Amino acid sequence: MRLAVTASLCALLLTACAQPPPYAPPQRTGTLPSGVDESSGLAASRRDSRILWTHADSGNQPVLYAIEPNGLLRGTLRITNLANRDWEDLASFEFDGRSWLLIADVGDNGSRRTDCALYIVAEPDPATLSPTKETAASVAWKIPVRYVDGPRDCEAVAVDPRAGLVYLLAKRTTPHGLYTVPLHRPADGVVPAAVPVAHVANNVFPQPTAAQKLVPIATGRYRAQPTGMDFAADGTVAAILSYGDVLIFPRQQDEPWETALLREPRVLAPHGLRQAEGIAFGPDGRTLYVTSEGAGGAIIRYLPAD
Repeated sequence: MRLAVTASLCALLLTACAQPPPYAPPQRTGTLPSGVDESSGLAASRRDSRILWTHADSGNQPVLYAIEPNGLLRGTLRITNLANRDWEDLASFEFDGRSWLLIADVGDNGSRRTDCALYIVAEPDPATLSPTKETAASVAWKIPVRYVDGPRDCEAVAVDPRAGLVYLLAKRTTPHGLYTVPLHRPADGVVPAAVPVAHVANNVFPQPTAAQKLVPIATGRYRAQPTGMDFAADGTVAAILSYGDVLIFPRQQDEPWETALLREPRVLAPHGLRQAEGIAFGPDGRTLYVTSEGAGGAIIRYLPAD
């Protein structure tokens, strides 16, 4: 009897630990600064708790923008000898005692690119940033992205530095394929292909109603497509952004992210943005920031309710 009670108690505790944290409705904190017209990726600085990093979409300059949640521009970081083919997401992480930014040049609307890649740059000292003068940085290393089952359009990327993996969530497939590639250079120099580790069912994302389908793209019939992803720095929770919603996925200790992302999520209050594509956890690992494409786009924040 004691064993049965203990087992039941453990099961209840695991279930409780797996519950996503509650969040208050989103609040607008600021407006994207002039020049940042297509915020399609977002990451929180690991060197300054006041800074969020973002970038523009395909065809724009190969520049990262350091902004504050109120929209204040802190500086611009130009990545030398690199083009912005279709930058679609951004991630920040720490490794070997240093802070890094990962640029995901993985957008592929036609699902035919053969040159998708992830680029890692060292996050600069915040003291070197200036709103009136660019700072330059070079690529520390490149990770080619080649899917084993053919080209994929992807806008949602997150990094697990402890496992040494980058996760990529396909946007347009049914279901949405979840892939991994190694974060670090392989010893033999041969970069393995992106392999599918799970398939996230489409119905995990709230589907558009008949009325919503009449709303102009992207929040209309495409509102359930994933456009951004981030893992909390402490590894306890993931967030996925779609054109319509923000989804929170809890993670139990040491389980693979692919297991956590197959769990039923908590769907937060709708963000209400026209074309939301950037999401990031704040330094506390719970607060969430979301940005949208479009000139004068809003920066919004979800605060934990507890």
